[in-house]
Amino acid sequence: MAEFVYTAVGPDGKKKKGHIEAKTKEMAVANLKNEKNTVLNITEAGGLAKKVNFSFGKKVKSRDFSVFCHQFVSIIQAGVTIVEAFQMLGEQTENKALKFAIQEVHNDISKGEPLAVAMRKRSGVFPSMLCNMVEAGEASGSLDKSFSRMATQFEKDAQLEAAVKKAVIYPIVLILVLIGVIFAMMTFVIPSFMGMFEGLDAEMPAITMVIVHISDFFVKFWWLILIVAALLFIAFKAFQSSSGGKDIIDRLVLRIPVLGPIQMKKACAKLGRTLCTLLGAGVPMIDALDITAKSMDNNNYKRAMKEAKEQVARGVVLSRPLKTSGLFPPMVCHMVSIGEETGNIESMLENVASYYEEDVQNATESMMALMEPLIIISMAFIVGFLVLAILSPMFTLYEALGG
Repeated sequence: MAEFVYTAVGPDGKKKKGHIEAKTKEMAVANLKNEKNTVLNITEAGGLAKKVNFSFGKKVKSRDFSVFCHQFVSIIQAGVTIVEAFQMLGEQTENKALKFAIQEVHNDISKGEPLAVAMRKRSGVFPSMLCNMVEAGEASGSLDKSFSRMATQFEKDAQLEAAVKKAVIYPIVLILVLIGVIFAMMTFVIPSFMGMFEGLDAEMPAITMVIVHISDFFVKFWWLILIVAALLFIAFKAFQSSSGGKDIIDRLVLRIPVLGPIQMKKACAKLGRTLCTLLGAGVPMIDALDITAKSMDNNNYKRAMKEAKEQVARGVVLSRPLKTSGLFPPMVCHMVSIGEETGNIESMLENVASYYEEDVQNATESMMALMEPLIIISMAFIVGFLVLAILSPMFTLYEALGG
């Protein structure tokens, strides 16, 4: 599926901009016209133009979807109709993108359109997994159960994302603080101290001269350092947004000690939870594997799940492509195999999800416990080195005066 950026005039006569996913540009235009939009311009999103990089404030998080699903279940169980439920949710939802999408869905279902169809029209907001679950719930007459399952799914996803983000962001913050301290010392502290020794006819220690030259560079070219840092950040984001760049980064991440195993456990947890939720709602295995593949953050696991889907479609049991991919630990493959043999694969997948969700939490806590002292020691070493460079001329001066 490709992503397209469009400008169109809606059925209400108002101009709007947005993103839509489709296999081709022609299909994207057709989908927009089916919603009674007049397309003014449409182009394929690429690199930094993708919405994931420019609409951080508009992106609907898993936590928002979890609250939405929980609220829907509570309202429906109170005897309120689906149309009224979406009207109420549209009024009280805080996330602007989700609020607008709910209001649009409410307008469609008020005209008699099925809920799943109305939600699929807003595929840029509502995940395909949620749409499939709603469709299965409408078919079986258990829409509240589908939303309840999705509330749990989104809640678990949010917990996983928070755990991994915490493990990654914490050391990054400490490193940025260290860089800020070094920048401040080089630009302001060291020049003020070195000014004290300018009039003295004393030879500076080698360590001090090295730091002085570095400090001089910082003072004269601090603007260049900031520009280079900004350009490197932009280049990295552009590289990360490209398909080839993301593949390289995803491969490297899996090889990083501690962080790589956390990514693997997160993928296993998502595999178990997503498949269990979908299969439990009656979604066919092929469709469930396709949705699971799309939910994977790492491209290596995304490709592995797509390959698993193709092999299962040819009649191969799921445990075999999972094993041959080499990305999933033996425990996952064995538990899936046992579930296939006993006909209880949903229960086994739930066990896999529960185990690895807890394992991710423990692994991230262990990573933070390991990283914190290492970074603090590094900070102390670097700052101590700079302080030694500042104090060395004083020691040299005292020795000269004493002599």
